[in-house]
Amino acid sequence: MTTPAVTSQIKIGPLVLESSPRWIRAKVGDVMVADSKRVLLLWQEGKVLPVYFFPRDDVRVDLLRPSKHPLPEDYHELASYWALKLDGRVIENAAWTYSSVPLLAGEWLEEYVALRWRAMDAWYEEEERILGHPRDPYHRVDTRQSSRHVRVMLGGETIADTHRPWLIFETGHPTRYYLTPEDVRMDLLAPSETRTLCAYKGEASYWSANLGGEVYDDVAWSYPEPLPDNPQIRGLVCFFNERADIYVDDERLEHPITQWS
Repeated sequence: MTTPAVTSQIKIGPLVLESSPRWIRAKVGDVMVADSKRVLLLWQEGKVLPVYFFPRDDVRVDLLRPSKHPLPEDYHELASYWALKLDGRVIENAAWTYSSVPLLAGEWLEEYVALRWRAMDAWYEEEERILGHPRDPYHRVDTRQSSRHVRVMLGGETIADTHRPWLIFETGHPTRYYLTPEDVRMDLLAPSETRTLCAYKGEASYWSANLGGEVYDDVAWSYPEPLPDNPQIRGLVCFFNERADIYVDDERLEHPITQWS
């Protein structure tokens, strides 16, 4: 199969595609299910995150069977879903393809395969394992040291006060204020079992607070071992703007409306 020369973004109905120069691999168990240096990044209207689309020649399509499982909640319109059968495992809706969707002259998007992120055991970009979701080339995470006065309050009580925060300006997110533990009332926080993954920062662990008998579950988080792109935030504590009252230079911030509100 000849890979179409998608050198810039192209839009096909609700889909936006762009070629990626990165070497992308996806693994299940000990088997590399996909291995390609010519992937497409695909965005769908209404979806925030892109997905990788692999040329069929770079995917173990011999492991795919039509899926019999109901469509997943985040199904893609116009898509056909495939189960992956490997070493006795059957992973329903592990992949999807688009039928009868033209890409470029003489090429069709059905010649590409997308793999559901969570259906794979591991993903790699070049030789680095990537977490959470594909990295968006248009997504920025800028980390800056600041001398702003940041004060965090919960239930009317000051729980953090600092003049040396690290600020993260991330595309599509409110500014986050990362604070050194010495400037946080850590005695009021208890570690939570919650963990989340961010493709740009790494695995986050969470903290809950109990103030005056009121429990604030997972109100703050930190990155004990951040990814190499953001070493400055190692071990710092960040509170949800959506849940805590945060004052910056004595001005109270509005609570943003986000998925974490």
